[in-house]
Amino acid sequence: MTDSPRAHSHAPYDKPTWGSDVMVDALRQLDLPYVALNPGSSFRGLHDSLVNYAGDEIQMIECPHEKIAVGVAHGYAKATGRPMAVILHDLVGLLQGTMGVYYAYIDRAPVLILGGSGPADHTRRRPYIDWIHSANVQGQVVRDYTKWDHEPRSIESVPAIIARAHRIATTGPCGPTYVALDAGMQEDPLIEPVAVDEVAALAAAPAPVAPDPTTLRALAEELCAAHRPVMVLGYAGRDPASFQHLVELAELVGIGAVDTYWRLNFPTRHPLAVYDSVIDDADCVLFVDVKDMVKPTHRIDRLARRVESRLDPGCRVLSLGFGDIGISSWSEDYAQLIPAHQSIVADTAVALPLLLAECRRLLADEDAGRAAARAAWKADLADRHERKHAEWDARAAEAATETPVATAQLAAAVWEVVREHDWVLTAGTASEWALRLWDFDAPYRHPGRQLGTATQIGISLGVALAHKGTGRLVVDLQPDGDLMFDVGALWVASRYQLPLLVVMFNNRAYYNDWEHQERLAEQRGTPIERARIGMAIDEPEPDFATVAKGFGWYAEGPVTDPAAITEAVRRAAAHVMESGGPALVDVVCQPQ
Repeated sequence: MTDSPRAHSHAPYDKPTWGSDVMVDALRQLDLPYVALNPGSSFRGLHDSLVNYAGDEIQMIECPHEKIAVGVAHGYAKATGRPMAVILHDLVGLLQGTMGVYYAYIDRAPVLILGGSGPADHTRRRPYIDWIHSANVQGQVVRDYTKWDHEPRSIESVPAIIARAHRIATTGPCGPTYVALDAGMQEDPLIEPVAVDEVAALAAAPAPVAPDPTTLRALAEELCAAHRPVMVLGYAGRDPASFQHLVELAELVGIGAVDTYWRLNFPTRHPLAVYDSVIDDADCVLFVDVKDMVKPTHRIDRLARRVESRLDPGCRVLSLGFGDIGISSWSEDYAQLIPAHQSIVADTAVALPLLLAECRRLLADEDAGRAAARAAWKADLADRHERKHAEWDARAAEAATETPVATAQLAAAVWEVVREHDWVLTAGTASEWALRLWDFDAPYRHPGRQLGTATQIGISLGVALAHKGTGRLVVDLQPDGDLMFDVGALWVASRYQLPLLVVMFNNRAYYNDWEHQERLAEQRGTPIERARIGMAIDEPEPDFATVAKGFGWYAEGPVTDPAAITEAVRRAAAHVMESGGPALVDVVCQPQ
C-alpha cells in the first residue's frame, strides 16, 4: 500500500516508449496528486504507464465503482479547488460514472476525466467484448453535462488536448471535462518523440472574469443606499478569501447574510448571519454567485408545486456572479430567473474585493443620520441572529432525551466531540442541524452541502483525501439511504487510511421521499401509515458497524441511547486521530 503520492518510485525505463507514456508525461506536467479509478482493460496501457513509467508519482486511488471514483475527485475538488484525475473504462465504465459526472457538473467541481476507448481501428478489436464496449463518439454520453469532451486522433495531439481539458475544467465556472484515449493509441510503440513541455503553460486557467466598472459602481451605489439590505450567498466560498471579504462587506454596509451553503460563504456564528425569513423585510437583495434565486426568496407549496415571492414589490434586486456563463442547453440546473435591477457577470473572487473598495469609497463621508440608520439595521439583524440560535438551542435541549435519537440531539452530541479538534464537515449536515448548532468559523470547515442521495459517501472520501496529513478530523454525518447505494466505498477509506469519522444519521428510511408520500396521503385522504411502503430500510435493519468492521474500520453501534452518543463518538474520534484511519458510529435516529 502507498500512503502518499510519492511513497516510493519504481521506473524500469526513463524515456517514453509507448503511446500511454506520452499520455502520462502530459498528466505529470499538470501536477496531479491522485487519479481515481476502477480497473478496466480499455486503459491497460495507461494503467501500466502510471504504475511503472511514472513510478507512482500520481497515486492511484482504487475504487469499487466508477461513480465513487468520480465522487472522490468531486469531493477533493470541493475541498481544495484543484482537480484530480479520474479514469473510466470505455463505454460501460463511463455509463456507470455518469451520475457522479452530472453532480460534479451542477456543483461546479473541476474534475479531469479520462477514458479508455475502442480501439477505433476495427481490425484491432477483439470479437464481441471490444464491440459492445465501444461507441461512436464516446463522449456523447456526458456531453450535455461536461464543459468539454474530446477524442484525440493521434498521439501527437494528446498533450495539447489533455492540457485544454485541464484548462477548461479549471476556468470559472469550473466543471468536469472528458477525454477518451484510444486503447490502440495507448499501446502503440512510439515512432518519434512527442513534446510535452508546453502542457503546463497550455493547461493554466486564464485570468478570471472581472466586472464592468461602471455597472459595479452602480450596484455599489444601490447597495449602500438601501436601508435593509440582505445578500444571498451561493458559490462565492469556493475562493477561501471570499469568506473574509463577505464578512467585511456585511459589516461595512450592514448587510444580512443568508447562506445557501453550496459552499461555506460566511461564519455561522457571526451576528450578521441570518436566515431566509429576513427576506420578507429586505428593501434590497444582492445575490452573490447564486444559481437558484427562487428557493431562498420564495415560499414553497410542495404539494401544489407552486412558489410565492417573499420579496417586497419595491425591493431592489442585484446580482453578481457567473450568471449565464457555462449553462447547458440540456440540464436545467440554472433554475428560474428573478429580474434584476443591476446584474453583473463576473468571477466573485475578483469582483468582491472591488465591490468592497467601491462601498468603502461611497461610505467614507456618510452623514451621522445615515450611519445611525445603518447601525440600527445591523442591531436588528444581530437580534434576529441571537433569537434564532436561542430557538435552535432550546429545541435541541428539549429533544436531548428522545428515543429514537432526535436529529438535533445527534448534531449536538457530535459537536461536543468535534469542537475539541481542528475539524472539517464533509457534505451532510443532518437536516441542517449541524449548521444550526456548530460554529463554522473558517472557510475550510465545510466544502459545501450534499447534492442528493448516492453522492455523499464518495464526496466525503474525497474531502478526507484532501485533508489527509493535515491533522484535521474529517466528519461525515452520513445518511443510511445514501450509504446503501455505495457501501463498498467504505473499503477506500481503509485502503488509503483516510482520517474520516463517519457518524451514521440512520433513520432506517429514505425519509426525504417518505415525507413526500405522507404529505400526499394527507392531501388525498389515503392511509398515512401506508406511506412507509417502499420507503423503510428495515426487516432487516442494516448493521452498519458490522459492515464497516468487515472493511477494516473501527466501528460501534447501533447506538440507540441519546446519552451514549458523545462518548461513542469520542472513542471513534480518538481512533481516527491516533491511527489516521477511519471510524464509524452508527446512531439510530428519528425519521426526519
